[in-house]
Amino acid sequence: MLNENFVILAVVVGSFTSIIYLIDTIKGKVQPNKVTFFLWALAPLIAFTAQIKQGVGIQSLLTFLVGFEPLLIFFASFLNKKSAWKLGSFDFICGALSLAGILAWYITQVGNLAIAFSIVADGLAALPTIVKVYRYPETENGLLYLGGFISALLTLLTIPSWTFAYYGFNLYLVVVTLIIFSLIQFKLGKKLSKA
Repeated sequence: MLNENFVILAVVVGSFTSIIYLIDTIKGKVQPNKVTFFLWALAPLIAFTAQIKQGVGIQSLLTFLVGFEPLLIFFASFLNKKSAWKLGSFDFICGALSLAGILAWYITQVGNLAIAFSIVADGLAALPTIVKVYRYPETENGLLYLGGFISALLTLLTIPSWTFAYYGFNLYLVVVTLIIFSLIQFKLGKKLSKA
């Protein structure tokens, strides 16, 4: 186990890559999916609240930033028309299912269930971006997701107690950011489509 202060390094790495992505959004170099980024803001902020209620310490800081930074990117996506991504019915269906997961958390009001429903909601919110980068990896910057992967992995390595409240959301982040980064960086969708 790493010293819990490594969470600060995780936050710095994640914040650095988010700032780059935010600038790329404002410049129109990337096209974030608005449904994904709005829900990526909402679900982690709920998980953060649940983690605080469950007594999770400094490790919850990453969960907060994983919600706050997409919120900034969501707002930035309205500043440049080049950064607009055309939304379709799949995006809205995933968004509605994600909101249903958030509603399920609200109804249960149980900490670990809230974290679990936040993971489900965040995963459903990620689906439109996963499909998008599978087909059009050039519309994204893999650095954001690499930073997210490194941040989540560092945070996992600081966990003092391997309970779901501590590891659940961060383990999910390791998996989802690695998938998205790989699809962008290695253009796996395009390669698989040609096979």
